[in-house]
Amino acid sequence: MLKLAINTLRNLVRQTQGSEIAEAAAVLPVMFTVMLGIFWFGQAFSIYGTITRAAQEGARAGAAPICSTCSGGNTAATNAYNALQASMTIAKLDSANAQPSPASLLNSCTGGSPPACSSVSSHVCIQTGVLLSSTGSGSTPVCGISVTFQYPFQFWLPFTSLNKQKIWMTAAAQARMETQ
Repeated sequence: MLKLAINTLRNLVRQTQGSEIAEAAAVLPVMFTVMLGIFWFGQAFSIYGTITRAAQEGARAGAAPICSTCSGGNTAATNAYNALQASMTIAKLDSANAQPSPASLLNSCTGGSPPACSSVSSHVCIQTGVLLSSTGSGSTPVCGISVTFQYPFQFWLPFTSLNKQKIWMTAAAQARMETQ
């Protein structure tokens, strides 16, 4: 009886019929976590590209010459915010989720303290009349507009430290003011 039990135990140890299931049970959770990670990092990269493009569109629109005969409070900051909001709406992102990033320490074109964020929106920091570059003493400074904001993104990666972590992605753009 003992010899039969030992032989049966040896046969069970040598057989590999259930090993594929055990290996799959060990590998599949890791594989799915990696696939979810690829998906969510792709989503984050896509949103980052979208908000960066929206900031660039806003800076470009704010730098364009302002219509002096138009009505409705047409200012550089208003044009910048409207273009930014339109770009984000097209991408199905809610501009109300944005938060102003701290104002850049950009110098004013006229000298003095750095320009404050415009009051057009509480979600985006739009600074007009910022010094973008100076080519030396006696030369004309290059003035422009700066658009900066932060947008939230929340990962969903179970069994990782990134699960339900909210990160703030910063978008910033500058453009030279056009005169014509």
